[in-house]
Formats: sequence, structure tokens, C-alpha cells
Amino acid sequence: QVQLVESGGGLVQAGGSLRLSCATSWRTFNIYAWGWFRQAPGKEREFVAHITRSVGFTAYADDVEDRFTISRDIAKNTVYLQMNSLKPEDTAVYYCAAARYSSAYREVHGYDYWGQGTQVTVSS
Repeated sequence: QVQLVESGGGLVQAGGSLRLSCATSWRTFNIYAWGWFRQAPGKEREFVAHITRSVGFTAYADDVEDRFTISRDIAKNTVYLQMNSLKPEDTAVYYCAAARYSSAYREVHGYDYWGQGTQVTVSS
């Protein structure tokens, strides 16, 4: 059973920063890529960022690319999302996901495993 555990969420003022972590229970060679998604109340879960394990290819949603950075630490089986210049509209539950193979990395259905999410709240 693959387990993904997010941490690092919390309450931050607009303009502040947070770093989210996603710890993976499997050794990383079992994972092709990770993604971060977020979901606000009443909204669909939306793509935030993606990174592949081996090559380190990254991709971002347009509205976060200049503010967020996804990275990975293979030795620690962990992926990170550094979020800077946070805005109130970034408020959401942030989910870490893992894919076992290359797929639709901007889509929810492109991932096989999901964490429980961590709340990020940005106050104005």
C-alpha cells in the first residue's frame, strides 16, 4: 500500500511563504512522478505542479509558476512544494499525488495514489 503524507500547511498572511512536504512510503523507484493539486471549497481539484523522479522535469499551473517551486529529494522519498508570495486565492487543501507511470500529469486521473491533504489558509 502506497502512502503519501503531506505536512507543512497552516495559516499565513498574504505575501508570506510556506513549504509543503510529501513523504512517500515506497522507495522512489516505484514512482514515475509526483504532483501537487489543490481544492478549495466548492471547487474542483486543480493541478498545481508536477515533477518526475528520474529526470526532474517540472511543470506548473500558469498562475503559480512564478511563485511556487516543486522539488524532490530521492534519498528521503520526499517531494516539496515551496510556495512564495502567497495570495488569499491560494487557500485550499493541498494534495500530494504519485504516478507509477507517465500519464496525464495535469489531470487528477493521471495519478495513482493520493495523500489526505494539508490545509493552506492565506489571510488578507
